[in-house]
Amino acid sequence: MSLIDFILNLAALLLWFNWWAARTDPLAAATPSTLAGTLRRAGKTSGSRWHLPAVIAGLLLTRALFYWLIGGADRGLAALNVGVISVPFRNDLFWRMLLYSVLSFGVALTVFYIWLIFLSCLKPARAELDSLRGLLRSQLGRVEYWPWGFKLLLPLLCVTAGWWLVSWPLTAAGLLPAPGSVGQRTEQALLVGVGSYLAGKVLIGGALALNFVSSYVYFGRHPFWHQLDEVSRRLLAPLRRLPLRIGKVDLAPVLGIGLVFFLAHFVERGVRIPARTDKAGRPQPSWVEIPGLVDLYQRASK
Repeated sequence: MSLIDFILNLAALLLWFNWWAARTDPLAAATPSTLAGTLRRAGKTSGSRWHLPAVIAGLLLTRALFYWLIGGADRGLAALNVGVISVPFRNDLFWRMLLYSVLSFGVALTVFYIWLIFLSCLKPARAELDSLRGLLRSQLGRVEYWPWGFKLLLPLLCVTAGWWLVSWPLTAAGLLPAPGSVGQRTEQALLVGVGSYLAGKVLIGGALALNFVSSYVYFGRHPFWHQLDEVSRRLLAPLRRLPLRIGKVDLAPVLGIGLVFFLAHFVERGVRIPARTDKAGRPQPSWVEIPGLVDLYQRASK
């Protein structure tokens, strides 16, 4: 199911991207007295504003129906992974699969906007290198003009509030254990909100990997590569004082990728050093134990 989910969520994201970007299309906002307005009337239909959301809804409904139908022969599990916890869904009930389909797309959409916020904070100050400006404006709207500190708070606030609300139907359906109090539910939601920042590791690691390759392979003078170089330069600024260049090879992007994924694993899973056992082979407490977000969530669930 993981591969199917990835493909369908990617398709739904592309539809969402086109629908949301159409709001800032200059032809869509043009008046009939202009040439652009004439083009708008010739190229748009009355239902064009809503056909993409309808396709997304149909895609999510079809996925839920497909999972429910194969559940008759294979009572498998679909898992909703939100970082610090993975929620299993049995595919023997249609309403359960519909809930999973909607939430799975919601997680993918959340990751997409977290990536956009990271890019918005890392974009270059020089306008001539900012090839992402139009994309960010079309998707983030007025948020694109906010100070970077406020933008970085949005994932924490929105994901925390979103998971707090979603946890109620999940616990009512028996998919999550019910917390003992509203305070405990809020603590769980806050941990999910903090863990949402870990979704940026793939974006950062991918950007640094592309930057490393483009340093030795010429891909042309497309503005994308100028943008990528500027973003990578900002990400690697703390490592520039280290002697990481060997001849013509710059190892800073490689070290940066390793640090990003190591720190993400450390924050998510914590550290236990070393694992010990007694003479009978029974596990003993570790000498060093630093809990991660997963451990903290499990403690908050007790």
